[in-house]
Amino acid sequence: MIKPRLILLSDLFGGNPEWVQYYVEILETKFDVQFYDVLKLAQIDSSNDEKEIHNQFLSGGIEKVVNNLLDSEKGEVAILGFSIGGTIAWKASLRGLKTTQLVAVSSTRLRFETEMPNCEIKLYFGEKDLNKPNPQWFSDLEITSHLFENEYHELYSRNKNISLICSNFL
Repeated sequence: MIKPRLILLSDLFGGNPEWVQYYVEILETKFDVQFYDVLKLAQIDSSNDEKEIHNQFLSGGIEKVVNNLLDSEKGEVAILGFSIGGTIAWKASLRGLKTTQLVAVSSTRLRFETEMPNCEIKLYFGEKDLNKPNPQWFSDLEITSHLFENEYHELYSRNKNISLICSNFL
């Protein structure tokens, strides 16, 4: 039996951090998992500081990653995106990526989105993340907010949260 495809989209820092491997180990039992480093897909130099990396994503990098995903992924996919990876997944889904399910964790830039992709969506944020969308945004888009108590932006990198996030797919 062929496993369904699941793509993981890195956060702003890309690379292959240890925490990503925990997601892959859990999810590869049920999925054909493909991890994408969004820094590489955007052709952004990881030696820049965080602010410069962020600016490069906003100045065409997000669009570059979306186009690369649309070129690479022709079939149906489920997506798990971390921080900017979730925003990229959202935009790619709106542009035609055949997304069945989108789980975005700490994707604070979604607060600027006004249109929803046509797929199952689940969004996680840290209760203490100052940049998470406000309650009105969730109400306007008719999306339920799932908050991790006493957590900040990088909640997705903590082992104690990984299995709960993965449970959406298992």
